[in-house]
Amino acid sequence: MCSFDLVVRNARLVDGRSGLDIGVKAGRIAAVEHGLPAGSPEIDAGDHLVSPPFVDPQFHMDTALSIGVPRHNESGTLLEGIQIWGEGKPSLTAELIAKRALGYCDWAVGRGLLAIRSHVDIGDPRLVAVDVLLDVKRQVAPYLDLQLVAFPQDGYLRAPKTPELLAEALRRGVDVVGGIPHFERTMADGAEAVRQLCALAAGRGLRVDMHCDESDDPMSRHVEALAAETIRCGLQGRVTGSHLTSMHSMDNYYVSKLIPMMAEAELGVIANPLINVTLQGRQDTYPKRRGLTRVPELMAAGLTVAFGHDCMVDPFYPLGSGDMLEVASMALHVAQMTGQAGMRAAFDAVTVNGARLLGLEGYGLEPGCNADFVILQARDPIEAIRLRAARLQVVRRGTVIAENPPQTARLHLAGRPASTDFTLGS
Repeated sequence: MCSFDLVVRNARLVDGRSGLDIGVKAGRIAAVEHGLPAGSPEIDAGDHLVSPPFVDPQFHMDTALSIGVPRHNESGTLLEGIQIWGEGKPSLTAELIAKRALGYCDWAVGRGLLAIRSHVDIGDPRLVAVDVLLDVKRQVAPYLDLQLVAFPQDGYLRAPKTPELLAEALRRGVDVVGGIPHFERTMADGAEAVRQLCALAAGRGLRVDMHCDESDDPMSRHVEALAAETIRCGLQGRVTGSHLTSMHSMDNYYVSKLIPMMAEAELGVIANPLINVTLQGRQDTYPKRRGLTRVPELMAAGLTVAFGHDCMVDPFYPLGSGDMLEVASMALHVAQMTGQAGMRAAFDAVTVNGARLLGLEGYGLEPGCNADFVILQARDPIEAIRLRAARLQVVRRGTVIAENPPQTARLHLAGRPASTDFTLGS
């Protein structure tokens, strides 16, 4: 009789342990130790890295894969992206949104990305994207955790009837309260939107994830209001500020006051390196600002900082592949996190940190956790980022749901056997 439903042999873990076996029973990890008994179905990890699945804590699934509709973003700016998306919203259909979203979810699973928090624009009076993505969430639940944020893309107070639409989206089942205070008409309106949205979330027992200070303006300081309202409403540990790009332009004295307040509020932070480095600094000549928030400083202060993909092949970002290792790589380059600890922190920012911000239960590789993990063609997290390691197997609740071939090259070199295979990675 088999002791386990599955045993993964000869695994390396993110913490550096190696030669371990992972035993799975009833969809959960039952043991992580050396020398588990034989007799169960097995996967040989081949001394490769076994990691918890990737987590994308910030994405826009309703816009994904919509590039060119109704036109392309030739300036590459955030404001033109918002304008293009607004022009295209009236022509959106449920069928089109569902096709794109389900296609992206399948692609994500193949990349070892098994948890996504997606913002969904609630500015369309039809709430068509809300209904579609709620249905997509139900469809993909067996293999992917999809969390939805009610996102007032056009502003909570700026656009008419948005408070009613956001409340209706929450009533229909959207998980998280969103906001975009820097897009309100005035700084005062932005602060008031933060106040109302945090109060709404507190009253409903929901989390908050707010696009905040996505700007080059050093005076865009809504994260201060977000931290203060988090404390006032007793939402510590349940509120996330996304982007926070204005922090790259703030003076150091003000930031020295701001970061401790954010830490007191236990504010989560999501940086979106692919998008932030693309959209920000567009009005600069030289030197050009990098656009990313102060990631190393926020991490050093004890805040949970995660990295998101944010956009993919849409009016805001024409590229992207759903690869969270690409996201981590961009972040460590832009934030100059090339020390050993910094590179490992970048890997955590696309795995465990995102899981913490989403409040995922049973995430990890300890006994009792869900048997969700990815076998990567790498020996450690740094090599995984450096090589964008192949996801050899993707496992969900103890079942392999995706496989990818190893990254190899067959060389045809003079004086060398034509069959020589060069395998990437150590």
